[in-house]
Amino acid sequence: MAVFATRAGDAGADYAGRMTEVHEVQRQHGLLPRTTRRRPKVVIVGGGFGGLSAAKALRRADVEVMLLDKNGYNTFQPLLYQVATGGLNPGDVTYTLRAFAGRYRNVRFQRRKVTGIDLEKKHVLVEEGEPFAYDYLVLCPGVAANYFGVPGAEENAMVMYSRSGAIEVRDHVMASVEAAAQGRPGAPEPVVVIVGAGATGVEMAGALAELRNVAIPLSYPELTLDRVRVVLVEMSQHVLGPFAEPLRAYTAEALRKRGVELRLNTAVHEVGPDYVVIGDGEKIPSAVTVWATGVSAAPVVGGWGLPTGKGGRILVGADLQVQGHPGVFAVGDAAVAPDAPLPQLAPPAMQGGQHAAKQIPRLIAGEPTEPFRYHDRGTMATIGRSDAVVQLPFGLKLKGVIAWLAWVFLHVMELIGYRNRFATIANLSVHYLSWPRALNVIVGDVPTQDAPRGSNPS
Repeated sequence: MAVFATRAGDAGADYAGRMTEVHEVQRQHGLLPRTTRRRPKVVIVGGGFGGLSAAKALRRADVEVMLLDKNGYNTFQPLLYQVATGGLNPGDVTYTLRAFAGRYRNVRFQRRKVTGIDLEKKHVLVEEGEPFAYDYLVLCPGVAANYFGVPGAEENAMVMYSRSGAIEVRDHVMASVEAAAQGRPGAPEPVVVIVGAGATGVEMAGALAELRNVAIPLSYPELTLDRVRVVLVEMSQHVLGPFAEPLRAYTAEALRKRGVELRLNTAVHEVGPDYVVIGDGEKIPSAVTVWATGVSAAPVVGGWGLPTGKGGRILVGADLQVQGHPGVFAVGDAAVAPDAPLPQLAPPAMQGGQHAAKQIPRLIAGEPTEPFRYHDRGTMATIGRSDAVVQLPFGLKLKGVIAWLAWVFLHVMELIGYRNRFATIANLSVHYLSWPRALNVIVGDVPTQDAPRGSNPS
């Protein structure tokens, strides 16, 4: 019996040893938690550039990440104008957030609309359901349009910060052309007024001008080109303000050659249902007005009890922690460091999300945080088919076809998922190589003339 007991004990020890080795291998491959202790909870609000960059940067950290967004998908906003002008399908520029979260073992996603933050209890409040507890919080809530108090702008202008907003612009533009071509009584003239000559405004104006010049005459021969107008209004004296003067001048000339009416040094005084009042009182007829200038933090941010500055943006310190609230970070367009404001573009949001994520393990370990340093890798804007401008660091500037190819390559590579990349390459290739007979813009219901207009809540 003693011999049997000894052998049984040896067998048990051998089994326990083998299971320990198995468990260690499982832990190394992420099949078992590394420890039984409660891991710190990180809640990320917003599934845009900043939020996804933060979640991805935390994929190997010993934390639990919960990603919250009111939409179930991420939208690649730089290509929304292509959706609005028929170059791409909405699905080409969106990616489901559950599929994104499924890539990483410590990231989860829930579609929730955030309504507030209980900073004392460390809870994120949502419209429906129980609040989400957090140890560390990363806020990337995105932005809303800033109408600067212009009468009628919020009610009558459209914006393109979402997939649904781009579809709304597309359908109204083409519906106005259709109504004018059919000669419907009371139909407004097919004029599109774009307010703001930044990258979004320039890209939208260039794409619409090409529709007007080449594609619309084939599909709507009953319309004369002088009736279809694209008007770009800018308060400053330049288009693409952040770019160097040679590139700004090149862009303005390229737009004029395409037939875009540039109204520079011109303020907008009023936006009506079918008109825009500019400058010294000139009233421009407008079937569709696109607001592409000025952003502010989403209105809900103002009720979160956080310090805010100009445009309702959350005030942060050098390390991107919210002023007076350790462990709470804010990145992207909705945040601002007063001493070092950044451009409201995708690269600062992405780098900010990565930086915030890297500071969380430092805080957990009791180490000091590091200041955020933005690395400017350049900026670019497309003017139209085979034409763009690119401004890179160290004074390098590109324009024309080479710049356009660089723009296409970069934007395709930044899309999430191989499916979106392949679909975008295929659709853009068909769109440009078979141009102008690739015109196939309207998808879904065509809005009626009295359909509500303005910013889309989603």
